[in-house]
Amino acid sequence: MKVRITAYGIAREITGGITMIEVSGTTVREVRNALLESYPALRELSSLMIAVNEAYADEQTVLEAGDEVVLIPPVSGG
Repeated sequence: MKVRITAYGIAREITGGITMIEVSGTTVREVRNALLESYPALRELSSLMIAVNEAYADEQTVLEAGDEVVLIPPVSGG
């Protein structure tokens, strides 16, 4: 299944701003694993939240065709 990806901050820099990724499964966990395999530098982030269709998602969330997956790296500032 092809998944549409939007990445912000350092996650965007690491992934080069990819917009699609091919995954063999249908859960957020499988998308995360595919991203970590393709972009090992993502493992160095202290956290990486994932949202699906504008809502935070856990690893068991099942994706459907047309869903948007958003990578949200740790943020800081004041």
